[in-house]
Amino acid sequence: MSFEELLELQSQVGTKTYKQLVAGSSTKKQGSRPPVQNACVADKHRPLEMSAKVRVPFLRQVVPISKKVARDPRFDDLSGEYNPEVFDKTYQFLNDIRAKEKELVKKQLKKHRSGEKHEKLQQLLQRMEQQEMAQQERKRQQELRLALKQERRAQAQQGHRPYFLKKSEQRQLVLAEKFKELKRSKKLDSFLSRKRRRNAGKDRRHLPLNKD
Repeated sequence: MSFEELLELQSQVGTKTYKQLVAGSSTKKQGSRPPVQNACVADKHRPLEMSAKVRVPFLRQVVPISKKVARDPRFDDLSGEYNPEVFDKTYQFLNDIRAKEKELVKKQLKKHRSGEKHEKLQQLLQRMEQQEMAQQERKRQQELRLALKQERRAQAQQGHRPYFLKKSEQRQLVLAEKFKELKRSKKLDSFLSRKRRRNAGKDRRHLPLNKD
C-alpha cells in the first residue's frame, strides 16, 4: 500500500485501530519466518575457554587425574574385624618358622665368636627372644580373658548376674599369673633383680646432681 492509502485508512478506522492492524501484520510476518539455527553449536571436545579477565595460573590441571587412595588393611573395615584368637590359629605355622630361624641364628652365633658379625647376630637373637616373650605374654592374657568369659557365661546360665572385672583388676590378675609362671620356671629371682635395677636407675635420674 502507498503512503496516501495508509493515511486514508488511518482516517477511516481511527489511529488506535490502525496501530493495532499494523502491529498484527508485523507479528504475522515475523512468525512466518523459519527459525534460524544457531551456527555456533557447543562441542564437548572443544578446547577449554578461559576468561581473559582472570589471570591464568602457572600450573593448570588440564585433564583431571583420579587420585589413588592407599588402603591399609590393618585399619580398614573391608578387611574384617581383628580377632586375636582366630589370627593365632590361622598363622600358627609361623611359630615353627620362627623357631627354625632362631636355631639357625644360634648356629651362626657359634661360628662367629667375635667381631661385628657376632654383635649383629647377638642383637638379632635378643630381638627374637623378646618377640617370643611378648607373644607368650599375649597368649597368657588371651587365655585369662577366655577363662573369665567362660566363667561369666557359666554364672549367667546358673541365673546369677555376671560380674565384669575392671581394667585394674584384670591387670592384677595378669601380674599374678605372670608371677606364678616365673616362679614355676625358676626365673623369678632374675626378673625381680632386673626390676630393682630398672627402678633404681629411674630413681637415680630424679635425684638432684651434686655440685662441688
